[in-house]
Amino acid sequence: MAIHTNLYLLVFLPAVLIIYQLVPRKARWGVLLAASYALYISFSKYLVLLLMATAAFTYAIGRWMDKIGNDCEEKQKECTDRKQKSEVKKAFQKKRVTALRVGVLVLLGILFYVNYYNFVAQNCNIFLGKIGAQLPMAKVMFPMGISFYTLEAVGYMADVYWERYPAEKNLGKLALFLSFFPQIMEGPIARYPDTSDALFAGEPLRMENLNEGFLRIIWGLFKKMVVSDRLTLLTNHIFDNYKEYHGSFIVLAAIAYTVQLYLEFSGSIDIVIGSGKFFGVTIPENFNQPFSAQSAAEFWRRWHMSLGNWFKNYVFYPITVSPMVKNWNKMARKKYGKYWAMVGTSAMALFPVWVATGVWHGAGWKYLFYGMYYFVILLLGVALEPLKEKRNKMLGIDPNAWWFKTLRILKTWVIIFTGELFFNAKNLTAGFHMFFSIFGNFHISSIWKYFPDVITAGDVWAICVGSVIVWIVGFLKENGVDVRGRILGARTRYKWGIYYLIIFAILTFGAYGTGYQPVDLIYAGF
Repeated sequence: MAIHTNLYLLVFLPAVLIIYQLVPRKARWGVLLAASYALYISFSKYLVLLLMATAAFTYAIGRWMDKIGNDCEEKQKECTDRKQKSEVKKAFQKKRVTALRVGVLVLLGILFYVNYYNFVAQNCNIFLGKIGAQLPMAKVMFPMGISFYTLEAVGYMADVYWERYPAEKNLGKLALFLSFFPQIMEGPIARYPDTSDALFAGEPLRMENLNEGFLRIIWGLFKKMVVSDRLTLLTNHIFDNYKEYHGSFIVLAAIAYTVQLYLEFSGSIDIVIGSGKFFGVTIPENFNQPFSAQSAAEFWRRWHMSLGNWFKNYVFYPITVSPMVKNWNKMARKKYGKYWAMVGTSAMALFPVWVATGVWHGAGWKYLFYGMYYFVILLLGVALEPLKEKRNKMLGIDPNAWWFKTLRILKTWVIIFTGELFFNAKNLTAGFHMFFSIFGNFHISSIWKYFPDVITAGDVWAICVGSVIVWIVGFLKENGVDVRGRILGARTRYKWGIYYLIIFAILTFGAYGTGYQPVDLIYAGF
């Protein structure tokens, strides 16, 4: 029961809303927890036990660290001077570090085993086979959403360790945070303070929240069903039969897949955020007009923002303030100068982030390459920034000039499309084959003869018109126009007129029925 299906939208979600409103306020968080586990059971069955175990384990680690902190305070009361207090604090801090390490290693170990063990074993067996040894392959069921709720759990434990907030004392409430049903399949990845208060408050349903949530959901369905699902026909065909295509077809496939992925993922997140809004829960945004970015670094600040923020808070920042990096920076400044110290420090902090980003997306060399691709590009951006500033000054270029911004955006598009080409290729070898085939037999005119074989003229029109509508809304938002706010604030007849137009477009132009296969949520597989 995925969040874009009729069963979820027309049966499950309304039923949860009704039950939620009928029960007493203090019990409403329990309704949300029961609904979350019910939804999870519908697509992962008994693997819900792993989700429950993760919640219980995360709760235990948090309480353990809290207990160590309380014991430390009690012990310090017995101390007679600052030196003794300091020694006591250091001793108990080591225990807290141990608790955090146990929690992180167990959860990431489970994630590794489920997602990556067979990939690692398969590659190791290539070398072990030469000496007659083999690692056994595991038969593992994939728990839906494990990459998302594992990162939330690790982030929660780290924040408790850093004393950003006390550990949650109610196991059920922590379990709800980790499993809230709209988020469990595709995120976004929330930090505990982002949603916890609203999840546990049990606020009654309000018309303004219902209106906002409804608009967000139908807008997400429009992006997914009218544009993204139609593009699936085109991208699947070219990527599945990549050896038969070259030149302009490969460029078309890369662009089409990027648009498909964005509209599918952002559309799904719209449904997630809209579902949460019904209950008064504001789920973090995950996209901010990423194709308006003028650099790869800015693109990742606008794309899958919750994942980027997680890596920034729990990987990038801790590494930059670690003794190893501080010592390197101090030594490099003296020996090599500020510039190379800055480049080296950036490399040391960015490398693990992008290895983790690549691996998080899946087990395969193409995903690791995808992470390294952006690592190199972002590091080059850092290294070349001083030269760019000198160039602009020498040539009298205004970085804020519209034509210069446009060139930077177009350059960023090329980087994005190339990355997504490798991301969606069958494997790394196929990715390189497709990339190099771009430069042979490049004939744009031949594309138009190709469309009738895979998608119809109607599909093309729906894709183009739908994409233009999404682009206009994004362009207005980028320039400070709150389109959603204006619709919600409009008179009832105008507001519902727009609602009906979007629903009519989905029912009339959505990709479903004869000739269309149901399209699964892409990021639900990560």
